[in-house]
Amino acid sequence: MTTPNDKQADQTPNNEAKAPEATTEDAVVATESNTSETAKEASNEASAVDNSAAVDSNDTAVDISALQAALVATEAKATQNWDKYVRLQAEMDNQRRRMEKQIEDAHKFAVKKFAEGLLPVIDSLEMGMQSDGDLASIREGMNLTMKQFESVMEKFNIVAINPIGETFDPSVHQAMSMQPCDNQDDNTVSMVMQKGYTLNGRLVRPAMVMVCKN
Repeated sequence: MTTPNDKQADQTPNNEAKAPEATTEDAVVATESNTSETAKEASNEASAVDNSAAVDSNDTAVDISALQAALVATEAKATQNWDKYVRLQAEMDNQRRRMEKQIEDAHKFAVKKFAEGLLPVIDSLEMGMQSDGDLASIREGMNLTMKQFESVMEKFNIVAINPIGETFDPSVHQAMSMQPCDNQDDNTVSMVMQKGYTLNGRLVRPAMVMVCKN
């Protein structure tokens, strides 16, 4: 005979057996749900990576285009600067050649004006040599010629050194001899044997003189 307690005992194991079955199904559902969510997250991450790669690719393309444009502009500027340099170099070479020619001409024709100034003096001397006048006329002609010559020298800053009665100066005088002088101090130029000359303040020839020494 079966008692209520026996029925309750028989039902208890069945209930306990059913509980694990429900737990297993829930675990399977949870696992599938987690797997689906993980797959979605992985898909989202992959999509984000693809989008980032696409953006980076676009940025790289833009950077390359900008660099190419900058390179073209730089090459054009370099070509322009090179053309300017070539023209400037050619101009400097031409200027250098002109200056060299001017210097050469200056050296070659430096005395041209001086020679032109001497021509009238030479003409006067030739005319005096052809003259049949007396000695006084010849002397007068020579004086006029000498004045012409002195005028030419003055024009070109050629100055005569005639230091008679001056103190001897070895920088512009050349002592040829020394002699006693009654009325002059020692180291005084008593006689000029040959005049000296300067050109624009520079000594061309010293004056040859005699110097007093008592």
